[in-house]
Amino acid sequence: MAAKKKQPAARPAASDKPATLKDMLNPEVLAKLQAQANELKATEQERRDEEQRQAAEAKKAERKRLENDFEYLLGQSEGKKINKYD
Repeated sequence: MAAKKKQPAARPAASDKPATLKDMLNPEVLAKLQAQANELKATEQERRDEEQRQAAEAKKAERKRLENDFEYLLGQSEGKKINKYD
């Protein structure tokens, strides 16, 4: 049997830097991953925006409820008078 020659491993082009995953990935796969990452970021931003909108609506509803609460309004007006003279 003839001995097979072992081929040396391919080395990066004249640089001493190790190969990164980005260098090793197929450009199509890399593009798909970047598109997926962008989509996830957009989805997360939409979720945050929705939470902020709901929080603002809840705060507005609570303010409206308190404006119709006579006891709360009375306490607020008395508190303002006390703070003026302190």
